[in-house]
Amino acid sequence: MNTTELSWFKSTYSSSGDGDCVEVASCPDTVHVRDSKVRDGDQLTVSPTAWTRFLTDL
Repeated sequence: MNTTELSWFKSTYSSSGDGDCVEVASCPDTVHVRDSKVRDGDQLTVSPTAWTRFLTDL
């Protein structure tokens, strides 16, 4: 799946103004994370297990 076809959503912890914004899109085998202000920029791609571990450790 092309990352432009992913269904991205903004983190509920992101600010609503010009602050830090994180968007996440999940697929069966990967979780994609990007800066909502730089949608064509670099993205972090991790396994669902790693993403769950990250969120648990927050």
